[in-house]
Order: sequence, then structure tokens, then C-alpha cells
Amino acid sequence: MTPKQLNEWRVIPRLLIITFIIMNLRVVEWFMTLDAPTLEQAGLVSVMAGALTGAFGLFLGSDRKG
Repeated sequence: MTPKQLNEWRVIPRLLIITFIIMNLRVVEWFMTLDAPTLEQAGLVSVMAGALTGAFGLFLGSDRKG
């Protein structure tokens, strides 16, 4: 695999998004197992979900033109 192919296929950004999705799922699973979640723990899940939404939106909006 050449660097040009790696860039054209966007392998690194795809791996980062997949990793971020897995990380977000793990945080949500952890949160659902808590007996009495605190405000800070709920804030962490909220920030993770917002960050995933933003990262995924930027990933989809970064189409290569030209």
C-alpha cells in the first residue's frame, strides 16, 4: 500500500472514527451499569455523545474534491 492509496482511501480517518465509536459505546455501557449515576458521570456521557456527533459530522463533511 502506497502513501497515495492510504490517503485516497482515508484509512487513518476511518480507523479513528471506528475507534471513537467503540470508545463511546463503552462509555454508554459503563454508564448504564451504574446504580446511582452522579451529575459528573452524566456530563461525561453527554460530552462523549456530543464529541462523537461533531467528529462524525466533520468526517462526513470532509469530502475530497479535486
